[in-house]
Amino acid sequence: MSTNRPTAAPSFRSRIGRDAHSGYPAVPHRYRLHLSPSGPSCLRIAVTHSLLGLEDALPMTLLPAVPDAPDGGHLALRPLYQASSHRYPGPAVAPVLADCWTGRIVSTHAPDILQDMGRLFDTGGRQLYPAGTDDRIEAVGRLCEQGINAAAQRAGQSGTDPAVRDTALATLLRALGALERRLSCAEYLLGTELTAADVQLWVTLVQLDTVHRWHLDAAAVYRLTDHPYVWSYARRLAAHPAFAPHLDLDGIALRHHAQCRGTEAAGAAVRIVDWAGHVPATTPALDTGRRTGD
Repeated sequence: MSTNRPTAAPSFRSRIGRDAHSGYPAVPHRYRLHLSPSGPSCLRIAVTHSLLGLEDALPMTLLPAVPDAPDGGHLALRPLYQASSHRYPGPAVAPVLADCWTGRIVSTHAPDILQDMGRLFDTGGRQLYPAGTDDRIEAVGRLCEQGINAAAQRAGQSGTDPAVRDTALATLLRALGALERRLSCAEYLLGTELTAADVQLWVTLVQLDTVHRWHLDAAAVYRLTDHPYVWSYARRLAAHPAFAPHLDLDGIALRHHAQCRGTEAAGAAVRIVDWAGHVPATTPALDTGRRTGD
């Protein structure tokens, strides 16, 4: 746990270790996740949690879609934050990986939580971080964050120089074009097996259509739709039994409209994917002993 200045809110970035000699060994039933899947980081963790079949070994508590504390945090998480840092000054935000034995927070850093889940717990043989793929997964992460998320935000900022928005849109379209070429000849981003790269891209595409689209003009959104392999891939994963239960479209909309002060644009009316049409009304529990759909 570290802080840059006396008044800064502490950050929680401890790691789950590989053995009993580490501060936080990977012991089943010791830890609990606290997630609000209406947010992208929590959605990635929730999907990964289901893919790995960790429902028993690492229980999960779901939080409201919209934080309910005046400071933008979750009231239910405040005791954990206070126990981990006396008089914690910031909002009690998700995600949280908590240690049930001590009642304290292990980590709130989504990338660390994701990697520790995928690499250190017994996941029945599934490998979301296969050996030798770290650089490729990180490259997909950069493409998602810079080429899609950041570019879409700049392209949809009202009051911004049109040339800046056009440049951002071009960046976004290049990123989707690169993904289109890759997915035109492969089932998943890294080949025939679903990996952490696919989870990140899928969540990014959900955000693009359910959040960023509201601030793009209609012409821009129509250009986004012109990537059939990308959106077919997104629809296919939306029906996967590890993805479908966590896609809370109403919650994403509530969270977005509660937090966003941007101007709605014409593109808001141009839906790219009928996400609800690919999410079963009732989804059977994931059979952790049998891997389907991948």
